[in-house]
Amino acid sequence: MIILVMGVSGSGKTTIGKLLADSLDWEFSDADAFHSPENVDKMRRGIPLSEADRMPWLQDLQTAIKHWLQENKNVVLACSALKDSYRQFLVLDSDGFAIAKGERIKLVYLKGSYELIQMRLQERQNHYMSEKLLNSQFDTLEEPLNTISMDVAQPPQLIVQNIRTALGI
Repeated sequence: MIILVMGVSGSGKTTIGKLLADSLDWEFSDADAFHSPENVDKMRRGIPLSEADRMPWLQDLQTAIKHWLQENKNVVLACSALKDSYRQFLVLDSDGFAIAKGERIKLVYLKGSYELIQMRLQERQNHYMSEKLLNSQFDTLEEPLNTISMDVAQPPQLIVQNIRTALGI
């Protein structure tokens, strides 16, 4: 199974993803590691990524998801996946067919207010994602429907417990 933990920068994807993966004894992967050096440099300078910038990143993530599923790996993937089209791309092949049958990919949306996320980004150290991009993140965000949604104002351990309860694992 793949659990895709999504949300804007600063919502806690990496923190929650790592805690969730550790609690399940699963592999953790961060989509940030799939970005090109050029994309990282743009984000560091506060420049939003274009669709052209994102496409190779999404393709690499889709390939990784297919690989994990083929190997029957259990992985928690932290990934912004802000638009519905990005989420669809990650789980559909080039012919538009689901890359996983049944319930093998679950989406968890970490939802928080602009003010809370902004405060977190201001306090964050050693991360390339500029606080200047928060507006573009919220502008781009298309909140997912029919998914597990978690309020990021809760303590991380409680969020992980609630995700596990919602997933029945």
